[in-house]
Amino acid sequence: MSTFRLGLIINPLAGLGGSVALKGSDGVAEQAIAKGAVPKAHLRMQQALAVIEPYKDSIEVITASGAMGEDLAVQMGFTTRVVYQAPNETVAQDTQKVVAELLNETLDLLLFAGGDGTARDVFAIADENIPVLGVPAGVKIHSGVYGITPHASGMVVKMLLDGELVSLMSADVMDIDEVAFRTGVVRARRFGEMQVPAEPRYVQAVKMGGKESDELVLADLAAEAIELMEDNLCVMGSGSTVAAVMGELGLENTLLGVDLIQDETLVASDLSANELLQLTENKPLKLFITLIGGQGHILGRGNQQLCPELIRRVGKDNIVILATKTKLKALDGRPLIVDSGDPELDKQLTGYYKVVTGYHDYVMYQVANPDLA
Repeated sequence: MSTFRLGLIINPLAGLGGSVALKGSDGVAEQAIAKGAVPKAHLRMQQALAVIEPYKDSIEVITASGAMGEDLAVQMGFTTRVVYQAPNETVAQDTQKVVAELLNETLDLLLFAGGDGTARDVFAIADENIPVLGVPAGVKIHSGVYGITPHASGMVVKMLLDGELVSLMSADVMDIDEVAFRTGVVRARRFGEMQVPAEPRYVQAVKMGGKESDELVLADLAAEAIELMEDNLCVMGSGSTVAAVMGELGLENTLLGVDLIQDETLVASDLSANELLQLTENKPLKLFITLIGGQGHILGRGNQQLCPELIRRVGKDNIVILATKTKLKALDGRPLIVDSGDPELDKQLTGYYKVVTGYHDYVMYQVANPDLA
């Protein structure tokens, strides 16, 4: 198993106002402590991390100092790296500053403990492409980004570590006006969405007995891929799934070759590695690929035109993997494999990817070569 990079944030003040009937913690932390409130957010995070403690040799925790994460992670024996020095008395801006530092890291998941205020602070800074998951530790938990319990949040992370098929879904970030709430008025507001890993939902084509209808699924998948292209020069890999995208665009496709398109127009067909390098130099790129059914290879099987130099030029963040959930389930939990011909590059490409499985539908899936573990 490759190293799982876990961003970790604990809001030490989360939930302080609950036990002392302040109906929240926003702006009243000192008052809550004066009333005898005891910080418990770290205990809530501890419950979540306890689920994945057996995997700690395969996890790197990237976090803030002290009570915002480091103390607990070190106490539990996780390999820990600090990227933000937190003050002794933290405020909302400290959560935002930690998130800003974590954006410089290649995270597989950002796990945070807090309430709706903490979710708002994470949302204010977080990149929409980073999967996040909340451990409920606040007084108010209206947002959909949290597990139903700390243990449930830990179980979702465990599913990722076990290589299970975990969907990514957009979940609302909500919060209420605590001042109004303390007077008995509930005034909720939606602030936006974050991408949250959840248990997979295989609910497609009910009329087909609950099984995926390839034609319908591929059409949905193609529609999402086309939205992701934007203004980039797009390298279209081989295989029938990528061919479905080309078909949706009405473009000729090289089923067992590599094509180049831009602005929904065919630029060049059936290109060699050298031709691809010549045509893509100094241009913003995206690479659309799929996996070999049953094997799980996404590079190095039938698409050797995608040479290491080109893949580095594209960059890991611009690789778009397309696959139906049926195809992923057939792997029975085995990871996707890269065989670019460059072992060092293969190591760099490992990790968790958002695999496009339909229109606005993704699952988290791991690329992890067994021989590089």
